[in-house]
Amino acid sequence: MPLPLPISPAAALAQIIDPALALLPYALTSERAEVMMLAIALQEAGKDGQLAYRLQVGGPARGLWQNERGGGVAGVLGHSATAALAKRLCAERGIPALASSVYDALGHDDVLAAGFARLLLYADAAALPAPEDVDGAWRCYLRNWRPGAYTRGTPDERKALETKFRRQHAIALATVREEPAA
Repeated sequence: MPLPLPISPAAALAQIIDPALALLPYALTSERAEVMMLAIALQEAGKDGQLAYRLQVGGPARGLWQNERGGGVAGVLGHSATAALAKRLCAERGIPALASSVYDALGHDDVLAAGFARLLLYADAAALPAPEDVDGAWRCYLRNWRPGAYTRGTPDERKALETKFRRQHAIALATVREEPAA
C-alpha cells in the first residue's frame, strides 16, 4: 500500500528509498545515492518541499521518479549493467519483469519506483556526484532524466528548472544528513 500523498522527504527516505536500496546490492547503497534519488524525486514529483505526484501532470510518466515506459523502464530492463538486477527487484516486488507490468506498477509501488530510479542512475557511465556537488548532481539529473521542460525550455525556463533543482538538492542533502534545510 503506498504512503498517502504528500510524503515528506524524511518519510520518503526512511519508508521508500532505504527499503528499495536494501533490495539491491550493497554496493548501490550510499549517501550519494540517497541524496541523488531524493533530489530527483523532489524535482520530478515535488510540491512545496514534499513528494506530491505519482502520475505526471499532463504526461505519461509514473511513480515518484516520473519514469516513462520506453526510456526509463525499458532502458533499465534492457541495459547490460541493470537487467539482472531489475529482474530480481521485480521478483522481490511480485511484478513480472516486463516494461508494461513495471510501468503499470510504478503508480502504486513506490519501492519499485525507487529501485528503478537507482538502477537508472547505476546504468550511467559516470559515477554519482559527491553529496555536496550540486553542479554534478544537476548534470547527472539532466543526463539521466532528460527533462523535456529543460530540452524544450527557453533560457529563463531552463534557469528556473535549475534553480528549482538546487532547492530540491539542498532539501535532499539536509534530509539525508538529518540537518535543517537552509
